[in-house]
Amino acid sequence: QVQLVESGGGLVQAGDSLRLSCAASGRTFSSYTMGWFRQGPGKERRFVAATWSGSMAYYTDSVKGRFTISRDNAKNTVYLQMNSLKPADTGVYYCAAAQWGGRRVNPSEYAYWGQGTQVTVSS
Repeated sequence: QVQLVESGGGLVQAGDSLRLSCAASGRTFSSYTMGWFRQGPGKERRFVAATWSGSMAYYTDSVKGRFTISRDNAKNTVYLQMNSLKPADTGVYYCAAAQWGGRRVNPSEYAYWGQGTQVTVSS
């Protein structure tokens, strides 16, 4: 069983930066693919970024060049650095863990989820 706890959300203005953190329990954290998803008001949960095999990363097109996902396996923590934020980035951001490694973009591929943290970007 893996438990995930996100932090770092908040209310910012367009162009600002935020860093989200996700602390994970479990001894096999380093082998998991870790992902970030977001859910805007009235929208479905969508993939944002994922990391696996230490430093491999993949991003949805709308955040490429602005967001960076990273992980610290010694701290069992994954981060999402978000720069040049836009109002369209507003939503609840969820951290998720997938047991099987590799690039995972579909929410159904992730077995474990955090409770979410709200990010609001004002124009």
